[in-house]
Amino acid sequence: MKICVIGAGAIGGLLAAKLAHAGEEVGVIARGAHLAAIASSGLTLIEKGVETVAKVKASDRIFDFGEQDLIILGVKAHQVAAVVGDLPAIMGPRTVVLTAQNGIPWWYFFKHGGPHEGRRLESVDPGGVIADRLPIGRVLACVAYQAAEIARPGVIRHIEGERFMLGEIDGSTSQRISRVSEVFARAGFKAPVVNDVRAEIWTKLWGNLSFNPISALTRATLVDICAFAPTRTLAANMMREAQAIGEALGVRFKISLEQRIAVAEAVGAHKTSMLQDIEAGRAIEADALLGSVIELGVLVGVATPHLDAIYAVVKLLGETLARRNSSPAPRTSG
Repeated sequence: MKICVIGAGAIGGLLAAKLAHAGEEVGVIARGAHLAAIASSGLTLIEKGVETVAKVKASDRIFDFGEQDLIILGVKAHQVAAVVGDLPAIMGPRTVVLTAQNGIPWWYFFKHGGPHEGRRLESVDPGGVIADRLPIGRVLACVAYQAAEIARPGVIRHIEGERFMLGEIDGSTSQRISRVSEVFARAGFKAPVVNDVRAEIWTKLWGNLSFNPISALTRATLVDICAFAPTRTLAANMMREAQAIGEALGVRFKISLEQRIAVAEAVGAHKTSMLQDIEAGRAIEADALLGSVIELGVLVGVATPHLDAIYAVVKLLGETLARRNSSPAPRTSG
């Protein structure tokens, strides 16, 4: 299968390396020092202390790749709008696009079948840019359950997790999603096809909307947040608000709140993706993880005081760091 991974960061890079090792024809879109390292030395993956190098085609231009069978959007949710306009350059009649973003996806109410069918969420698709440019018939869903990080340019460290939950957004089991599942399985992942991918999204988001921003604000790891009673309680309160919203939308949560917290705690001293972004000076996924849920809360009439408060401060943190990173360095005398 010809596969282009757009955004070869922690999860995208993990996918690209393992798919290439499994014999797929893989290309990656990356930038800066990460791109330079991949282009010169290959994409290195560290798993269980063992380093392997995958040969992948690498570029910072989508137009450098030919027609693909599968496009994996490995970029952050707030970066999708910037790339969707270039996707037709590598799309053929049967190309499918796998969305692997954290949070509530832009397509949430498309092929939903409920009272909000086709509704666009301003928090994750401002102005409808993504919906207008990426045909919904091409879209497949993916929920990733891995912890990984960019150890250094060109090197991905896989910390834990092998599951990718895959699904058609209308809940059907198609030949194309089954084929993607088979490809992922050959690469060593557990990648079942599920018929309610939105429930899987909420299960992951349940932890991400609480632990990610708390981690970014406190610089604490998952186990630290869970072991400290005040932050564990804060996370639980945020999760209760989110659960009320999900259930109002018809979502059935498959595990209890305490079980979901225990899952996060078991990961251990891991820095969340949002904390990694803060430390690297990158933009954060505040809108996909929190803003979208708050927007859904307004839609269904569920109050979100804890989510509102944390969203406000983490959003300010992101804006403050962005201004700091864009400001010229102060002059020094002497």
